[in-house]
Amino acid sequence: MSEQTFTDADRNDGIEPDMVDQDSAPKSTAAGSGTVPMNMIQALNSALDAKMAEDPNVLSFGEDAGYFGGVFRVTDKLQEKHGLTRSFDAPISECGIVAAAIGMGAYGLRPVVEIQFADYIYPAYDQIVSEAAKLRYRSAGMFTSPITVRSPYGGGIFGGQTHSQSPESLFTHIAGLKVVVPSNPYDAKGLLTACIEDDDPTIFFEPKRLYNGPFDGWHEKPVSPWKAQELAQVPAEKYTVPLGKARIMKEGADVTILAWGTMVWVSLAGAEHAGVDAEVIDLRSLVPLDIEAIEASVKKTGRCVIVHEAPKTSGYGAELSALVQERCFYHLEAPIARVCGWDTPYPHAFEWEYFPGPERVAEALKSTMNGGR
Repeated sequence: MSEQTFTDADRNDGIEPDMVDQDSAPKSTAAGSGTVPMNMIQALNSALDAKMAEDPNVLSFGEDAGYFGGVFRVTDKLQEKHGLTRSFDAPISECGIVAAAIGMGAYGLRPVVEIQFADYIYPAYDQIVSEAAKLRYRSAGMFTSPITVRSPYGGGIFGGQTHSQSPESLFTHIAGLKVVVPSNPYDAKGLLTACIEDDDPTIFFEPKRLYNGPFDGWHEKPVSPWKAQELAQVPAEKYTVPLGKARIMKEGADVTILAWGTMVWVSLAGAEHAGVDAEVIDLRSLVPLDIEAIEASVKKTGRCVIVHEAPKTSGYGAELSALVQERCFYHLEAPIARVCGWDTPYPHAFEWEYFPGPERVAEALKSTMNGGR
């Protein structure tokens, strides 16, 4: 059967209802203007569409990322609009997907590849670490690797141990890589555009729990749609959000919370639940890191809580803790606290016991306000 004989029913076959809002499927906005309410799926699709329309060297591929538009539909309709050579399906080989992208990048293209889930990125780790991250250095600047590796990551969707992992710290450790995690539609489009235009390889993790709405961690409550949020008002035209610049999501005087992805919204909910006047910083990019914004905030508040989904041991929170201690030691009034996933595989049956929810964040905030006791 050729691709041309597939129907819309074929394209939607196998999609779980909670994966994507079919009533608000991504729509192209590359040629439009003004501001459009978008969820994160639509914003990412718009970024890809706009860059592919602007630059013929930009292309997108991955497993089921061509005709079917990806398991979460982030690349939906891109093949229809930009053609089979610009948006296409790849074999089930993460190593091969990234290796092909590196070769394309060295020859002047700007490939954006999708790893279907971050849990499947490990077979490509050698290519990312040994080739993409080192190409500019080993060639003395003769070649670059302007590739963007997109991947849904994180928990909160009952994906179990192989669909819920947060492996960002494995990439922040590698010189030559940039690591970016958006927490809202506006930043998602702007950051992805900046990554595509960057001449260095970028790992772009998309918190899948945020695709259709901000999630504050109170899983018993109905999901809030993005359309009610100011950060879901997304310019239809192309724009960029600079890498290495954090966003202060909420100003506060008592304690600084450092978070990214889904944990930004959980942190806001945790601070409200604890009744603490917290300053919540969305890091947006882990490498490069806006250390100046972190330092200024911690010196103001005198306290710091770090929140992430990944296991605590050797998580990126450990690096942040060391940086805060080195730069703000004489301003700290309590030990730095970390609220993280546990050092176990991500469980299916005990999703919410593992997930760092607002109650755990609130407990850490109260303890920190009490001097860490």
